[in-house]
Amino acid sequence: MITAIVLIDADNGRIPETAQAVADTEGVAEVYSCAGDVDLIAIVRVRDHEQIADVVTGRIDKVDGVARTTTHIAFKSYSSADVEAGFSLGE
Repeated sequence: MITAIVLIDADNGRIPETAQAVADTEGVAEVYSCAGDVDLIAIVRVRDHEQIADVVTGRIDKVDGVARTTTHIAFKSYSSADVEAGFSLGE
């Protein structure tokens, strides 16, 4: 499974509607509204890299209210359980 983090700049005044439309997009696992440099963050989970292009440029970029996107591909996932297990190896 490939995970992409998509940072989305949305049109002002349309953030809730845009977030819901992005969340309803096939391949999008989660959408967060947030404070900071971007309006929304979408988590995309797909089986291969070609699907990332389809989801981001073919679907998310075409959602009404999406002004711009920046996509980051995740290499490895870490959780607090993974970090704690790594520290306990030497004990």
